[in-house]
Amino acid sequence: MIEIDGSHGEGGGQLVRTAVALSALTGTPLRLHNVRASRARPGLAAQHLAAVRAVAALCDARCEGLEPRAGAFTFEPRSRPDGGELRVDVGTAGSVTLVLQALLPVLLAARGPSRVVVTGGTDVRQAPCWDYFCEVLLRLLGRMQVRVRASIARRGYYPRGGGEVCLEVEPGVPGPLVLQKPALSWNITGKAHVANLPLTIAERMRDAACAALGREAAIDTRVLNGVQAAGTGGAITVWAECDAGLLGASRVAERGVRAETLGAAAGQELAADIASGATLDTHAADQVLVYLAIARGSSSITVRTVSSHARAAMWLIPQFLAARFAVKEEGALSRIRVEHGA
Repeated sequence: MIEIDGSHGEGGGQLVRTAVALSALTGTPLRLHNVRASRARPGLAAQHLAAVRAVAALCDARCEGLEPRAGAFTFEPRSRPDGGELRVDVGTAGSVTLVLQALLPVLLAARGPSRVVVTGGTDVRQAPCWDYFCEVLLRLLGRMQVRVRASIARRGYYPRGGGEVCLEVEPGVPGPLVLQKPALSWNITGKAHVANLPLTIAERMRDAACAALGREAAIDTRVLNGVQAAGTGGAITVWAECDAGLLGASRVAERGVRAETLGAAAGQELAADIASGATLDTHAADQVLVYLAIARGSSSITVRTVSSHARAAMWLIPQFLAARFAVKEEGALSRIRVEHGA
């Protein structure tokens, strides 16, 4: 049984999600202690419990200590992951995309195709927005020959939740991701939406993002009503794509924060990544590392900043897999290389 200190690095939920996914992928028993020790409210929150229980269901894992705010638990897989139908209800506005972060790597190793429905928050703070998940992470995985179809039945926001999304996954081993050449031009697009609020709010987010980017971008704006969204909320996601890379940025609407502030923040973040010459944005690099580690070849990407989340993942993954990470500074950028073998 591998013992993992959940206080390593930022000591957040990413270690929980990634550790149980790796345990299920490799069949390695796990004990994780000091769960989310550095957070204001440490231990397992609703979305972490939902993620761990869902992964446990896929591999018939025996678990001890799984309860709200638990500071330690064990996770012992007893079978290869199964495909089929799975429904996960976070029960709060906890992020559906964070639950899917734990599930998706495991579903790629399942014995058959999978269909997963998750209910909770689709666009909440401190988690990838649904549009970022689809338009950035899933696009990147598509370049790695990962076959995933995503759909959304209803948006959900803090504090009500109630959103519903669906993922259909074909099992398979990802191919490598090699993004080394500097980009010469980018195609910039995006989505800004509000739910049960005036369209002008989404338009103001869009206009502020374009101003921050210093160029026009094809950012779709829309209002969601009725069955399309539970409660009020909104978000903006912008992304830049070309053969050489894929960059994204997003912000979630917050009460008391002006639409212009949110749009400008997303636009400024994307503009900084474009100007740096990076091939992936920092958040995408955080999320894609586990897929690079299970890919069938060596990968190479460049980022403007190697985040603490990425460094925690590079510390955790080799404890389960024969993957080696190397970070090399190249001017203002950092190159991350992933190789396999003992």
